[in-house]
Amino acid sequence: MKTIHDIIGSLGLSQHTQYRIAASIIVLLLLVILRKLMLKLVWKGAEGYRIRYQWRKGTSYATFFLAVLLLGRIWFEEFASVATFLGLLTAGLAIALKDLLVNLAGWLFIVWRRPFEVGDRIQVGEHAGDVIDLRIFQFTLMEIGTWVHADQNTGRIVHVPNGLVFTMPVLNYSRGWFDYIWNEIPILVTFESNWERAKEHLERIAASRAELLTDSARKKMDAASEKYMIITPNLDPVVYTSVEESGVLLTIRYLCEPHRRRESTQMIWEDVLRAFKQCDDIDFAYPTQRFYHNPVEGKPGTTLTALGDKAQKAGLPE
Repeated sequence: MKTIHDIIGSLGLSQHTQYRIAASIIVLLLLVILRKLMLKLVWKGAEGYRIRYQWRKGTSYATFFLAVLLLGRIWFEEFASVATFLGLLTAGLAIALKDLLVNLAGWLFIVWRRPFEVGDRIQVGEHAGDVIDLRIFQFTLMEIGTWVHADQNTGRIVHVPNGLVFTMPVLNYSRGWFDYIWNEIPILVTFESNWERAKEHLERIAASRAELLTDSARKKMDAASEKYMIITPNLDPVVYTSVEESGVLLTIRYLCEPHRRRESTQMIWEDVLRAFKQCDDIDFAYPTQRFYHNPVEGKPGTTLTALGDKAQKAGLPE
């Protein structure tokens, strides 16, 4: 049975080249076997996909760098030291592979400072989504938004260069000292509706849906105030009142978990529909055309007759 040395020797290469090829093959095989053994040992005690993913990615990076260093020592005699090899390699990359080097630096920044991790929901520039993979030169997002409402997945995969973390703001929905986001639901009722009663219903619904989150958020806010200069906002659900062209606008503002925004919106809207269905003095407003009969619908002091009486008493022409 022929050995690796015999197979390489049959190619007609010099003795020194044969040695380099054989040594390279052995180094690569040892690194691959070592990585597989390490993963096998780790996965026996590791629980959860996140830990396994991190070990798989980490060992692949370590194997790659070790292979580059060891093969460089084998094939290039002038690289007598690792420092010299790395210096020449870095200089070459800086000149010929500028963009790749920036992405590599971005990867090091992400690994070191951890502005986000796999599983986080982030936005970089115009791209928003859940981080599903992180590699040396790019990270991958499962896109949210665009034509899909309430921050749900579109099904598209977005590959983003790591270098963008240096030039674009990175917005993280699900990490840091605060694990929630604010959500608002505008509800428009007609001017003729009992808006005060409608507001009472909305306040009750919002409090029932966000009560547990408010307590948890308050604890996180108190803990963060020991480290950051934070002016604690009102974390309780609030219903704001304003007036629009078609009616009275009641806006529910409450805390929700980033990945459950649409679900929480649906639950609140269903509660609102049930509550308003039982009220005969509350109607939703929408763009319509109507005629306003002042003598019948107007307030007593604003009808044409009342205005004429006021003008007559004041001695003004009616």
